[in-house]
Amino acid sequence: MNTIIYTVKKGDTLYSIAKKYGTTVSVLARYNGITDPDVLSVNTVLRIPVENDPEDEKQYIVQSGDTLYKIAREYGVSVTDLINLNRLTCPDKLYPGQVIKIG
Repeated sequence: MNTIIYTVKKGDTLYSIAKKYGTTVSVLARYNGITDPDVLSVNTVLRIPVENDPEDEKQYIVQSGDTLYKIAREYGVSVTDLINLNRLTCPDKLYPGQVIKIG
């Protein structure tokens, strides 16, 4: 199972996040140690489990403040590999919500 990292934004609820990623509130709460699913703070970082499909590559959704170096370090890959895999022409310009292939 892959994990997506998601930073809570203003207006988000566990329900809306669960719906967006095809999971349930109870799975998100359990996976992130949330005891009260009705209380969710902006900028909370959630781990979202997603089904592993052998045909899919591992992906990461860029969050505000991310850099290729930070993503590469977190996933144990090189910045050069990320640039090549994603065919990035401007590797210094990442934007929140951008999907980055990890490998």
